[in-house]
Amino acid sequence: MNFKVLISMAFAVTCVLSAQETAASKRLSAAATTVREIMEAGDKGVPQDLLDSSSCVVVVPGLKKGAFIFGGKYGRGFLTCRNDNGLGWKAPASIRVEGGSFGFQIGGSETDVVMIVKSQKGADKMMQSRFTLGGEASVAGGPVGRNSTAMTDVQMRAEILSYSRSRGVFAGISLEGATVREDQGANRELYGKDISSKDVITTQPPVPAAAKDLLDVLSKYSGRAGKS
Repeated sequence: MNFKVLISMAFAVTCVLSAQETAASKRLSAAATTVREIMEAGDKGVPQDLLDSSSCVVVVPGLKKGAFIFGGKYGRGFLTCRNDNGLGWKAPASIRVEGGSFGFQIGGSETDVVMIVKSQKGADKMMQSRFTLGGEASVAGGPVGRNSTAMTDVQMRAEILSYSRSRGVFAGISLEGATVREDQGANRELYGKDISSKDVITTQPPVPAAAKDLLDVLSKYSGRAGKS
């Protein structure tokens, strides 16, 4: 293999890695926008007290409608949890949400998903390399409004509450049967090394510059830890 071929291959690899990093950065930016808009939705958004009492938040932006079929991939997003001192949020771990019930469909050409992780038990499940919503962790569509007074018994018992946004409309949605996996490739892109989602959350590596907007938005709307 001659020198010119080696140079061409190195350039191609660099281009691929740069494109992947740009994609992760774009997802982080879209995740920040999703949180910002869902918290500005007032009576049509996630109740403030639920966000305040959450242990962690998952944001999966820009899911395509065509992916919502049995065995299909829902999308890629991020998990972030509160800092140990209760102030602000930790560097995000990359996750994938896949599979789910057959026939699961959401209207609109693009859908965002937000999950409110209510307890440390739910957070521990989220940090596993793979687990099933509704199997290993109870999940329910979350209530919409300024506060959570309208929660049902099912929602109150659930460890995770899930929401969707399609064409600007937020609604609670059940993700029963969906699988959450760590996104090892995206973690490598963001942190420059192989690192598990659990290690991202528990060891608190330096926050990637691309993640700053998402963490700032979460801190703006819920900077202090509430009940767990």
